[in-house]
Amino acid sequence: MPKQADHSILEMALIGYQAERNRIDEKIAEIENALGGRTPRAAAPAVAAGPRRQMSAAARKRIAAAQKKRWAEFHSKTAKPVVKKAAPKRKLSADARAKLAANLQKAREAKAAKKAARE
Repeated sequence: MPKQADHSILEMALIGYQAERNRIDEKIAEIENALGGRTPRAAAPAVAAGPRRQMSAAARKRIAAAQKKRWAEFHSKTAKPVVKKAAPKRKLSADARAKLAANLQKAREAKAAKKAARE
């Protein structure tokens, strides 16, 4: 049953679209007459779709190589971002290292004293 309903709906749609096309064709004819009696347009010739041409593997490779060459040339012309070298790692002097170690030792002692005071 649903197939027949779909079929009848499609038939009604087809009739409606054909009627619309007839109205549009009449309007086009009226406008062409108003423009000076132009002859109606000829339908566009149907293009026959023949078999597709086969390309050899060698031809595909040549085309791919040419495309890669074009892209390489294009990218070589564009400005490349300047890559900055990483600054050399700073080295601490022996005095600075000793000062940091002393500060760390003082912090640890303060933390241990604070913990001992709570207990």
